[in-house]
Amino acid sequence: MKTILITGASSGIGKATAEIFLQHGWRVGLLARRGELLDEIAQGQDTAKALVADVTQPEDVSQAFDEFLTWAGRIDVLFNNAGIFTPPGTIDEIPLDHWHSAVAVNLTGMFYAARCAFAAMRAQTPQGGRIINNGSISAYVPRPGSVTYTTTKHAITGLTRTLSLDGRPFDIACGQIDIGNAETPMVAELKAGALAQGGDVPETMAVDDAARSVLHMAELPLEANVQFMTVMATKMPYIGRG
Repeated sequence: MKTILITGASSGIGKATAEIFLQHGWRVGLLARRGELLDEIAQGQDTAKALVADVTQPEDVSQAFDEFLTWAGRIDVLFNNAGIFTPPGTIDEIPLDHWHSAVAVNLTGMFYAARCAFAAMRAQTPQGGRIINNGSISAYVPRPGSVTYTTTKHAITGLTRTLSLDGRPFDIACGQIDIGNAETPMVAELKAGALAQGGDVPETMAVDDAARSVLHMAELPLEANVQFMTVMATKMPYIGRG
């Protein structure tokens, strides 16, 4: 039975992805801060394991990986998903604590999880595995007022490329999924903000469509890799955004 650990698994894309992997017979580690929400997802399923951890705390992440490996035996895939979108504004309007929070979760937290996954995949027998980083179309094209989110997501592209290169000797593949406007609580807040300001309501897609895309990437043999995948609402203003 294949195994996957998903960070940010308590809601949004992480939760939808966990549910789809469970439906397809994977052993799934659910990592997030909110244990009660993880327990709801895992309830009654012996192939699900709740792992309460804060990705900004390296000791938490390391302990969660150790617990997962004891339970699952190995890690085939990490879906490095946990992320936040801080309140929008121009750079001079952004409180410094919002910047530090975005870096801590979106970049440092993903580094910690990737580091633990890489070490486990390198050491296990048979060697290897796959790391899937959740980027964003903001890793390429920002939306207005998103300096904290966009900057951290650009950094994730660098993390993905480096892990993909450094993982080759150890049969560790790394790819990135860049998701545009899946119907999650975070996107719902963006829609509400647009409505409040009298702007255009963003086009969205079902969150399950994003989750199925992660499943496709994860199910490939290690001899093949989706290096970068963009999946988004068809009519969202990405292509042609000026």
